[in-house]
Amino acid sequence: MQPVSVITFGEILFRLSPEWANHRAAMYVGGAEANVAAALGTWGNTVAYISKAPDNGLSRQAMAQLEAAGIATDRMLWGGDRIGTYYLSQGADLKHAEVVYDRKYSSFSEIQPGTVDWDALLEGANWFHWSAISPALNANAVLICREVLEAATRKGMTISTDLNYRSKLWQYGQSPLDVMPALTEYCHVIMGNIWAADMMLGVPLNKDAVGENSKEGYLQAARESAAAIIARFPKCDRVAFTFRFSEGPTHNQYYAVYYTRGELFVSRQYETNDVVDRVGSGDSFMAGLIHANLHGFTPQEVIGYAAAAAYTKLFRMGDFNLTPRETITQMM
Repeated sequence: MQPVSVITFGEILFRLSPEWANHRAAMYVGGAEANVAAALGTWGNTVAYISKAPDNGLSRQAMAQLEAAGIATDRMLWGGDRIGTYYLSQGADLKHAEVVYDRKYSSFSEIQPGTVDWDALLEGANWFHWSAISPALNANAVLICREVLEAATRKGMTISTDLNYRSKLWQYGQSPLDVMPALTEYCHVIMGNIWAADMMLGVPLNKDAVGENSKEGYLQAARESAAAIIARFPKCDRVAFTFRFSEGPTHNQYYAVYYTRGELFVSRQYETNDVVDRVGSGDSFMAGLIHANLHGFTPQEVIGYAAAAAYTKLFRMGDFNLTPRETITQMM
């Protein structure tokens, strides 16, 4: 295995976007953590992705897509019967497009505890990223996440997570509050939004501030939620929240914050009526956080780069953000 700066871990997915009138569908390789890896690879970082896929020709073609984005796939696990799929129609109303999952019995979801040497797979890397999507799959996935997080901790890696919530996945008798706080204990960098922090970690939300429906109110709530996360999770010293508002099918207003060392840093605010594809914007933000931290950016530059990365994804079709870093830097 070649040494890398970052390893991301999660379920590889196929995305099908039907165009019913034309009797055809676009197909993309995706999955939150693969999306993060693709952006990092595009920006010149050395990055590897760990998932599990069946050993067949279709999986090899998917690996070729990852490798074309600069992702090392030599740590992949092989076996099982299928790669999970999700369906997202690309109609005129991108805001209300419904995601339908077909992920049961996927190779990744059936990884069994105690069967993988995670210490060996994480060798030669400094940063480990995972997301709240993985433990949403089933009870065994929670145990798998704990195993790999313990291995990353033993190896002294910086650990980041995205508190992305998928209501359609938490269907096995556990809620995020039953699972996520214990797994988040391992993390140094936590990303999400103020509502996810409340729902998934039990961090109180300042409802009065949010109720103002103003940017000042949202920033106040973000400052309080981020401080509460750092107080509750001793390893965490960096928290980032995004704010996304939409008033129409292709409209998006966006800004983000980064809290570290007791100070809140706020990004530029972006707005557009020309959204092409919303999928993967949050993953681009997470990749931006990691990239900026790896390259020694100041806190203000960190949030500036991450927010610009998220914004540029809105104009690219597919799950991966392949926008060059020079373009993102120009938009900070």
